[in-house]
Amino acid sequence: MSRQREVPGAGYKSPEAAGNEKDRYCRGRIPGMIKIDLITGFLGAGKTTFIKKYAKHLMKAGQNICILENDYGAVNVDMMLLQELEGDQCELEMVAGACDKDCHRRRFKTKLIAMGMCGYDRVLVEPSGIFDVDEFFDALCEEPLDNWYEIGNVIAIVDAGLEDNLSRQSDYLLASEVADAGMVIFSRSQEVSAEAMEKTTAHLNRAMEQARCRRRFQNEIFSKPWDALTEEDWKRISACGYRQEAYEKYAPEDGQGYSSVYFMDMQMPVQELRTRVEKLLSAADCGNIVRVKGFMQTEDGGWIELNATHREISITQIPRGQNVIIVIGEELVKEKIGRLLTETV
Repeated sequence: MSRQREVPGAGYKSPEAAGNEKDRYCRGRIPGMIKIDLITGFLGAGKTTFIKKYAKHLMKAGQNICILENDYGAVNVDMMLLQELEGDQCELEMVAGACDKDCHRRRFKTKLIAMGMCGYDRVLVEPSGIFDVDEFFDALCEEPLDNWYEIGNVIAIVDAGLEDNLSRQSDYLLASEVADAGMVIFSRSQEVSAEAMEKTTAHLNRAMEQARCRRRFQNEIFSKPWDALTEEDWKRISACGYRQEAYEKYAPEDGQGYSSVYFMDMQMPVQELRTRVEKLLSAADCGNIVRVKGFMQTEDGGWIELNATHREISITQIPRGQNVIIVIGEELVKEKIGRLLTETV
C-alpha cells in the first residue's frame, strides 16, 4: 500500500530561509525560538556516535542543549551511551516506546511542549533507525510547537559500506531519512574503498527512485572521517538546513513491518554471547534481523556493550549499563529468538 506524501513545495531550505518562509513546516522565526535538529539514519548507521561529537561542538560554542532520544522500543539503549554528555550545558530526555504509533506521536509532542519551557538554545532529536521522518515535520507544524521551535537541520547518517540487499521497507525508510536532509554524512568512510562508497551512493539513488523522489546524490555526500573534522567542518554541518522533497509513502502489510523484542538480565561468557548473536543474525527462521544491541553484565561485575549488524559484531567494555539485549528487524519470531539467545548455556 502506498500514498503520495503531500508537501507544499520542494527545494533546499537554509536555516534562515526556513525561519522566514511561512509554510507548513515553519511559520516564521520568532525571537527566542528554540532550534531543533533531527539526526536520522538507518539502523546501525552511527547516529549516537555522531551526536556525541556534534553535541560537544555545540557546547564548545556556548550553546545549552538537550538531546531527545525518541525510540519506538520499550527500552532506550542509546540514552545510556550519551550519559557522559550530561552536565550544565547538556540534558538528556527520552520518549518512552512500547506503544502504538499514534500514542508515540502524542508522547513526542507532549515531551517537546514540556521541553519548550526549559530555555534550551538547541534540541537534538535522535529517533529510532526505523523512524518515519514525516512524524518530525508533522509535530513541529502543530500548535503550540510551531510558536516555540524553529527547525534547524535535518542530518542523515548513512553507513558508507551500506548493505546492498535490503528489503523494500528498509529502502523506503532509507529514502525517507535522506530525502529531506540538509546534509547526508557517511559514517565509517575510512573503513571502505571509494568504490564501496560509490556503490552506497548508487543504492541511495535507487531507493529514491523507488520512492518516486526526484532528489539524487552525486558528489555532495560528506565523507570525511569524523575524527578529522575541523571547526569549519562542524560550522558547515551545524548550518546545513533541510529540504522538502515529495516521495511516495510505503506501508507494509500488518505484521510485516519492523518491530523489536528485548530480553532482560541475560548473563553468559562474552564469547558465548558473540557466538549466539552470530547464529541469530543468520537464522532465517527468526525473521529478518537487522540489528542486535544492548548491554550485559559480566561475571566479574563489569559491563559490556553489544552492537551487532550483518556487517560486524562489536563488543566493548563500558563503565556502566543496563542489563538488556534488543533485537530489531522485520517479521520477528520472538519465541525462536528467545530460545536461541536465552537457552541454558
